[in-house]
Amino acid sequence: MEIWINPRCSKCRSALSILDAESVGYTVRRYLEDPPTMDELREVLARLGLEPWDITRTGEQAAKDLGMSAWPRDEHSRDRWISALAEHPILIQRPIITADDGSAVIGRSEEAVRSVLS
Repeated sequence: MEIWINPRCSKCRSALSILDAESVGYTVRRYLEDPPTMDELREVLARLGLEPWDITRTGEQAAKDLGMSAWPRDEHSRDRWISALAEHPILIQRPIITADDGSAVIGRSEEAVRSVLS
């Protein structure tokens, strides 16, 4: 299991606390320091069953600077969104947990985090 975190994020710290309390083995990826590639983002999106705009923090200043709220949300624009997430990892919703069984979840709630525990 891997969890993408920003250590300053309370939701990330909460997810880590749940994993620790359940004695789950995991690897931490500080994705701001070790940004995912476009291919890694595509893989995570497939595992999540989401589109890049679904995991974009559009309230971040970087998203505003890029004008992302006006970007089309369609198949033709998908790579543009993924590229922006790779170039500006602060825009990625967090924490993202990828489980060994191939599932993944955005662990913003206790229920979401627990959904990948087996």
